[in-house]
Amino acid sequence: MADDLSLDDCINRVCPWSGKPVQADSLTTYQGRVVGFCNPGCRDTFRQAVDMFETCLAATAGPP
Repeated sequence: MADDLSLDDCINRVCPWSGKPVQADSLTTYQGRVVGFCNPGCRDTFRQAVDMFETCLAATAGPP
C-alpha cells in the first residue's frame, strides 16, 4: 500500500512518535489522508493503535 502513497500528499512532515522527518517507505492513510512516520515500525504501531480503537468503538457502538 505504501508504494501507492507519496510524500507530496502527506499532511505531516515529522513523525508524531519520534519527531524525526517522515520517510517515503513509512506512509499510511488515516481518515482518507496520507500520514507519515520516520520508519515502518512507527507506522505499524500507529496502525495497530488505530485498529484497536476502531474495534473497541465498534464493540461499544449502540443505537444513537
